[in-house]
Amino acid sequence: MRCSHREAGERVLEVGPGTGYYSLDVADWVSPGGQLDIFDLQQEMLDHTCTRAHERGVENMTPGQGDARQPPYGDASFDAASLVAVLGEILERDAALRELARVLKPGGRLVVGELFGDPHWVSPRKLSERAMAAGLYLAERSGSPLGYFARFERPVVH
Repeated sequence: MRCSHREAGERVLEVGPGTGYYSLDVADWVSPGGQLDIFDLQQEMLDHTCTRAHERGVENMTPGQGDARQPPYGDASFDAASLVAVLGEILERDAALRELARVLKPGGRLVVGELFGDPHWVSPRKLSERAMAAGLYLAERSGSPLGYFARFERPVVH
């Protein structure tokens, strides 16, 4: 499964990092030369993750506070993006997926993780439908319908 595919030097966006469970590892993975932008509605989550990063000596992480439906990033800014147990918490999921597609470079990857039992769980079928409507195509999925990671790609236009 290539859902964990990553390259040194890439710029990655993590939406809803929470306490930074994945953030510190992703920041390490894209080193040297890469950057992880963490973006959350809640400033407290960003502060917590940044404190953990500082304690661990991670210097390639940049926080941004705001709404996933209107991220302040330019078109085609990121090589990859991720949301783990976050999409269902966003009221306008379709708008958030369209925005993620917009900020991904052509060929860029979006990884979405979901775990059944989360009150905001998004089914694999519904996620695929929404992602396709946003212009992203399912490349791979691992896990079961109850707990999975799915990797979507923004098409490369020739």
